[in-house]
Parts: sequence; C-alpha cells; structure tokens
Amino acid sequence: MDAVQKADSGHPGTPMALAPLAYVLWTKHLRYNPANPSWLNRDRFVLSAGHASMLLYSVLYLTGYDLTLDDLKQFRQWESKTPGHPELGYTPGVETTTGPLGQGIGNAVGMAVGEAHLGAVFNRDQKIIDHNVYFIASDGDMMEGVSHEAASFAGHAKLGKLIGFYDDNHITIEGDTALTFSDDTATRFTAYGWHVQQVADVNDLSALNRSIDAAKAETSRPSFIVVRSHIGYGSPNKHDTAEAHGSALGPEEVALTKKALGYPSQEPFYVAPEALQYWRETAKRRAKFEDEWKKTYDTYKTGNTGLEKELQRRLSGELPSGWEETIPVFTAKDGNVASRAASGIVINAIAKKIPELLGGSADLASSTNTIIKGEPSFSAENYAGRNFHFGIREHGMGSIMNGMSLTGAMIPYGATFLIFSDYMRPPVRLACIMKRHVIYVYTHDSIGLGEDGPTHQPVEQLSALRAIPDMTLIRPADASETAEAWRAALKHKDGPVALVLTRQKLSFIDRTKYASAVGLARGAYVLADAPGGTPEVVLMSSGSEVALVLDAQKKLEADGIRARAVSMPSHELFARQDETYRNTVLPKGIKRIAMEAAHPMSWYRWVGDEGVILGIERFGASAPAATIYTHLGITVDRMVETAKKLVGKSA
Repeated sequence: MDAVQKADSGHPGTPMALAPLAYVLWTKHLRYNPANPSWLNRDRFVLSAGHASMLLYSVLYLTGYDLTLDDLKQFRQWESKTPGHPELGYTPGVETTTGPLGQGIGNAVGMAVGEAHLGAVFNRDQKIIDHNVYFIASDGDMMEGVSHEAASFAGHAKLGKLIGFYDDNHITIEGDTALTFSDDTATRFTAYGWHVQQVADVNDLSALNRSIDAAKAETSRPSFIVVRSHIGYGSPNKHDTAEAHGSALGPEEVALTKKALGYPSQEPFYVAPEALQYWRETAKRRAKFEDEWKKTYDTYKTGNTGLEKELQRRLSGELPSGWEETIPVFTAKDGNVASRAASGIVINAIAKKIPELLGGSADLASSTNTIIKGEPSFSAENYAGRNFHFGIREHGMGSIMNGMSLTGAMIPYGATFLIFSDYMRPPVRLACIMKRHVIYVYTHDSIGLGEDGPTHQPVEQLSALRAIPDMTLIRPADASETAEAWRAALKHKDGPVALVLTRQKLSFIDRTKYASAVGLARGAYVLADAPGGTPEVVLMSSGSEVALVLDAQKKLEADGIRARAVSMPSHELFARQDETYRNTVLPKGIKRIAMEAAHPMSWYRWVGDEGVILGIERFGASAPAATIYTHLGITVDRMVETAKKLVGKSA
C-alpha cells in the first residue's frame, strides 16, 4: 500500500489479496537462495499478473534479496530496482519480464519445458536438474488467448513440474468480471489435462499448504490451483472493488486499512522487526536446498566429467569449437534454391555440432524446413527430443521460447510464415526487451508467395519488425547469404534474430563474380560495384529483390550509367557499423534507390532525402508470383527507369 501510495501509481489490491499465498509459497515451498538468486536448480517463480509487482518486491525484500526498503520507496521511478512491472535484470529474484497479461504463463510453460529437457539430457544417477516452476495468474491472464495456447501445450506435454495459481478475485479494471467473463476456468484446465484443485479462501493457510503439497506430488500432469481471494483485502471501503485494482488507495484509506488489519504502526514502510527476522531466518532455511544440491552436483561432476563440462559450456552461452566449419558452402549446382530450403540444409548441418540448438514450428515444419533430421520430437515420452511441435499456436510458441531461453543452456528457434509473425508479436517484443537469444524463422516472406493471396502475403511486417528496438532482422538474398545469416544469428546474443526467407526459388549469386556473402555480417555490403569509375547511383535491396538489382545494374551499364549494387540483408546490423564503413557502402552525395516487395517505411533512413524507394503500399493479390511483381511494379524495368530519372539521363 505504501509503495503504491508514494508513487501515486500502481496496483495495490492484488498484492494485498495474495499476501497469504506469497507467505505460504516463500516460507514453506519455494527453493531459493537470496545470496545466489541464479543457482541452477532453484525453483522458478513467475508473476504473470505483473501488475501485482509490489507483492513480489515485498517478499524479495523480506527474504533478503539485494533489495532495500529504499528500493521499495523508489517504486516506479526512473531506473529503480522496482519498476512498475517486473523486469528481468532490474531486480534480483525476478526471473522474467511480465505485465502484458498471459505472457508469464507462456514463460512459465517454457521454463518447465527447459527443466524437462535439460533434466532428460543431463541427469544421470544424480538429478542435478529437478525443480518446480510456479506462476501466479489473474483473471486477465485467463482471458488473454495466449494462456489457452500455452496451457494446452503444457497439458499435452504433461509438464508435471509446472504449478500455477489462478487468483480468482472477480475484479478487473472495468469492474466485476461478470461483466464479460463467465468461464468455468477449473473445468477448462481439467480439459487441457491439468491436475486442478480449488481453495475457497486464500486466507486459509492450511488449505493452501495442502494444495501445494498435492501439486508437487502430482508429477504426471501440470497443476492448477484456483484460489478465491478478495482484491484490496483489509480495506474497509475498497476491498472487492475495481478502485483497489489500478490506483493508490489514498492516505485516509491506507490508514483505515492498517487500523482494520491491526497493523502495529501507521508509519509508511514500517516493517515489524520480529516479522523481518522471521522471514530472513526462513530464507536461510530455504537456502539450504542449494547446499544440499551442491553435494549432489559434486558427486555428479566426479562421475560425469565430460557431461558436466558440456552443461557448463551450454550454460555459459559459449558455442562449441569448430561449429562454424559445419556451415555448408553452396555452389551453382546446389544453390539455386529457396532461402527456406537453404536454411533447412544449414540447420541440419550445424545441429550436429550445436546440441543446444532446438526448436520447431507452429505446425509448418514441412513448409519452413525446420525439422532436425534424425532427432526425436520433444514429447511427454521423450523430453530429450529437439524437434518441437508447437501446434498452431504462434503466440504461445513465442512466449514458450522466451521461457526456454530464460532457463538457459538452450538456443530455441521457432518458425512460421512471416505474415503470422503478427500473431506472436507480443512475445517477440518481450524477447527484445529481455535481450533473449532466440531465433525466429519466418518464411513465405513476400508477395512472392503468390496464389494464396493478400491474406497470406506480408507487406507491412518487415517494417513493423524492424521498428522494434533490439530486434535484428536478416533477409538473405540467396543460399550463401542464408548460410551467413545463420552464422550471424548464432553469434548474436544480445537480442532475438529473425531470419526472413522465401518460398520461391532464388537465383544463385556467383561469388566468383560478385562479393563474398560474408559481407552479410555487417548488414549491408557492395555486391557489385559500378564498372568504370565512381557510381552515379546506388541500387540496394534485400532478399529476393537483390537479383532484380543485379539485373538493373547490367541494364544501366549497357546504357552508360554507372550503378552500384548493394545487398542490405539487415538494416540493424548495418546501423551498428561505424560511420566510416557505412559511408563506404553508401557514399554521401550519390543518389540511392531501394527496392523491396514490402512497405517502404523502413528504407527512408537509408535512401536519404533525394533517394527513391520502390515498395508496396497496398495489399497483394492472388495470382502467380511473377504476375503480382509485374502489376505492383517490383521489376527491373521500373528500377532502371527510376535510376535514369534520378541521375537526369531519362529518355
């Protein structure tokens, strides 16, 4: 109450309601060590109801994490350890960034996937990876569709180490949930294959304790505990009201609530010394779980030296030596393929050397070429499997991937058509905020998809993804660039990478005549320079349209116009280069033309005030790809005509 009141911003009601649940969890069940928040086999806790962040910050302070009362007093202030919603990297003990409702459930499912997979791969006689993943979710989490996707996946996979609490308080911002929500949530989760229990009153500590014990004992199914609570519990005038959800109670109501609860002081941020002592002593007892685990780990290390070294390598994020030598080199004989096909070849080559690379697709593996051949599928029968069948659940796939990444020792990839990146944009954005090393494989990248029509042809998606801070998008021009794109994606650990690939075949670019594809690592490079001197115009593109740029360059050369051809597979990688390099690729004072079969928005930075972008500002059409390209003006002739006008040599 005091933190929200001081900030005059926040959500006091749910933390007040769930204080008993937090008490039981942190004092009797969670395995954690405030002195070492990231020890490998700790239990994970995810506050999917991220608006209730003061609940988490309070118990982290009480149990002795590196969080002070002064930090609590800085709730929701600039760069404090206590931001408005939990954020990874700001607060010791916070496992993931939550707030957008439903995402935390998906993250928790991903963490349970990670626990199951790493345990299956690395456990031997000693179970060095054997922990539970807990989450707390709200009515809003239940309403958001991603919770359905993630919960369905978890139930099917029988993730028995996953335990969720549903705070059934009947209140959202607009009022009672009866306004719009009458689901039988317990039956819903039973139908997903979860073990479901109900606790009628969150203040019944014995009932909470028994339900958690039962959930931990049930290891063949994930567990879901519906807990009835009262938002703003203790507030004489605002409990069970929407007012307690999203704003400070007000000084008078805070005082009345403390009085009603029999709190020993009206002083803001007062913590009773005997209470703090109890919490801290409890935390020390919980920390002994790490001491016990260390003994198990030492025995494991002695008997499994090579396996233990492999685990530590994977946890460190260091890629295995020699992995780059496995990246295939494409030739004219085998390189005339769609970039999705080239990507599949690369995945299968590097996967043999990089066991932590694992993933799958949203029911599109045969179209996205993302199956690792010869490897089993991840399933309830084989958690060691590396091929994931996420089902037609793009949103859930993205949030589960984030949870897997947060577990560590895994590099997850997930695939779908580029158009359906819209379905998973929320977890993509959160992956960028958290700088997770996840890889998205987006195929069927343009109007080149053809006959499926405008519903399946991405237009605005490239610009939209490029607009997300800390996203790195790579759209390779041929098989060789695709191989280099995977090299860049695996090396880039400071945020997610999206590989954007074609359905249609691409011409093989002969690197004996044109620049090496290793230039992709710098985002853009001169693929073919103007013959005969300084270029009069720079032609640039990404992906399939780079072939059009090369053809346009030849036509312009025949007409006596010197043009430079630039491949720009990644705007973000290019933007990270120093100005000197960027100027060598795009010299100042020389006019530029960009062509891409997509919305032009993301190219304005690179063409300059006098440049021209040949893009698409309408939806596509159902027709053969070549026909659509012609009708929408993504052609060699249009680029040639534009270049002539730009340099003042039009007919």
